[in-house]
Amino acid sequence: MAKIDIVSGFLGAGKTTLIKKLLAEAFPGEKLVLIENEFGDVSVDGGFLKETGVQISEMSSGCICCSLVGDFGDALQQCEEQFHPDRILIEPSGVGKLSDVVAAVENVAAKNPAIQLNSFVTVADASKVKVYMKNFGEFYNNQIEHAGTVILSRTQNMSQEKLEKAVELLREKNPTAVILTTPWDQLDGKKILTAIEKTSMEEELLKKIRASHEEEEREHEAEHHHHHHHDHDHEDHDEEEHEHHHHHDEDEHEHEHHHHDHDHEDHDDDDEECSCGCGHHHHHHHADEVFTSWGKETVKQFTKDQITAILETLDEGGCGIVVRAKGIVPAPDGTWVHFDYVPEEWDVRTGPADYTGRLCVIGSNLKEDKLAELFGI
Repeated sequence: MAKIDIVSGFLGAGKTTLIKKLLAEAFPGEKLVLIENEFGDVSVDGGFLKETGVQISEMSSGCICCSLVGDFGDALQQCEEQFHPDRILIEPSGVGKLSDVVAAVENVAAKNPAIQLNSFVTVADASKVKVYMKNFGEFYNNQIEHAGTVILSRTQNMSQEKLEKAVELLREKNPTAVILTTPWDQLDGKKILTAIEKTSMEEELLKKIRASHEEEEREHEAEHHHHHHHDHDHEDHDEEEHEHHHHHDEDEHEHEHHHHDHDHEDHDDDDEECSCGCGHHHHHHHADEVFTSWGKETVKQFTKDQITAILETLDEGGCGIVVRAKGIVPAPDGTWVHFDYVPEEWDVRTGPADYTGRLCVIGSNLKEDKLAELFGI
């Protein structure tokens, strides 16, 4: 299976620099093919690519949006058949429409199950978002509107106010894309790849919650098995005594589980609630069917003290029943604040940069307006 990643963007946005960083840091060990297509002499440095062992397949005519029917489809098909790569990077013309390139890849993938469209990225110079939207209209906006991820370049020299304005303009054109706002030199290529492949903080937290539930189920089953085995060890007792002892064990188990569930009502073995008190039934629901989530990406800056105060407020219950929260946000001093929260317990620390500020809260009966007000976003 060949993953297809499209890296679009206007001339000078930084596509080449991004591709080099991804090749060096994000795709080690992958067999990768690059299809490049630019006007003039602007292209990826062939020498650099040969040093990394990457095969280059250059297209023979025109820009992609002018050759959708013939040349491009053949080139993509030939790449897969000749190299059987793990990944194909496509760098289309800086003046092409991303929607045309995506449609062309989807057309080929529909005929070839060995090809899968993985991501479509637009690299945008953060300092030129406003002027490019005004001057290039449809072509520029098309690249923004159809991107799964918008990777901003040259954010390191921007003021907080101008960066927020650029993100606001992008959000008007594309409310759902991941927008990478952190300067690239603060990020490893693998972290950029999490933005490209849209690895969400919500899914990370839900995995932890699922794992916790599965562990509780294993412990319960082991405990149940222990009682059952213990009962069979007393087979030499008469039937009445055996039944009485078995009933006693069930009572004892129910009492222990009842206490663990913070005084929730007892349930039959097949319908027991989890220990978070959310009403989740082990054998009937998954964690992501029970909980709702609220998540935001933001360039807003927070101090450790501000985050601590926010987490203290979550404990007060005014935002709903919060079972987990996590975030990585920029601080005014240039560091990044990381936090993990469970009720009445949290960790706030300094850590590495993320591709942009990210927050996620998971719980039940969440009040999204209150959460947005609490975080000020």
